[in-house]
Amino acid sequence: MNSKNILFSIALCLTTCSIIEAQDTKVIAHRGFWNTPDAAQNSIASLVKADSINCYGSEFDVWLTSDKKLVVNHDPSYQGVKMETSTFKACTSLLLNNGEHLPSLQEYVDKAKKLKTNLILELKAHSTPEQESEAVKQIISMIKKAGLEKRTQYISFSINAVKEFIRQSPKGTPVFYLEANLTPKELKDMGCAGPDYHISAFYKHPEWIKECHELGLKVNVWTVNDKKDMRWLIDQKVDFITTNEPIELMKILKAKTD
Repeated sequence: MNSKNILFSIALCLTTCSIIEAQDTKVIAHRGFWNTPDAAQNSIASLVKADSINCYGSEFDVWLTSDKKLVVNHDPSYQGVKMETSTFKACTSLLLNNGEHLPSLQEYVDKAKKLKTNLILELKAHSTPEQESEAVKQIISMIKKAGLEKRTQYISFSINAVKEFIRQSPKGTPVFYLEANLTPKELKDMGCAGPDYHISAFYKHPEWIKECHELGLKVNVWTVNDKKDMRWLIDQKVDFITTNEPIELMKILKAKTD
């Protein structure tokens, strides 16, 4: 995509913001809006760019380092440095593809305070429950101090982390489970806000979407990049779609209102 097309697409998203916000289905940028110049996955720039096109939320991933500090990265390792077993300094000294250093969660939160997009914070599954519990404790404290409690949702593949978020967070905090091995009823009983499952789970169990809504749960779906899948999920009235192609999803949502 050349720069002229990117500018046009961003302008289109901005001018249709009120229409998009009125939609039942909200757009979440997967690892931020990184599929654009000068950004990288989970970078500060990707967070800012997700906000600039009025995404409902920007998803990102968090690890606890060996010295019990929080950093933002998707994979267990980056450039050979393992997040869990390396120091905060070693992790944040690494450079991303766009030239930024690998960010700390504190940097992410500080930037988010100046933006409007919601934070969709994934705590990665760690080696021990103790690491996850410590990470949850620090995350909740940091989000509270930043005044971002009403703009933050928590997600995880780790059922222990999900339970810890539910236990430690203020009542009503949205916590979603990522591993598609629980039914809507089981999620409800656990105290989850709903499933955040891969799209394949909903093709296998389309009835789960209706069941979730009947139980008062929200439905998030990842990582949806195909236009046909986007249209199907919008027709199914899912609440959130997480995508690497937020501009394309916004265009489809706009077309639904025309």
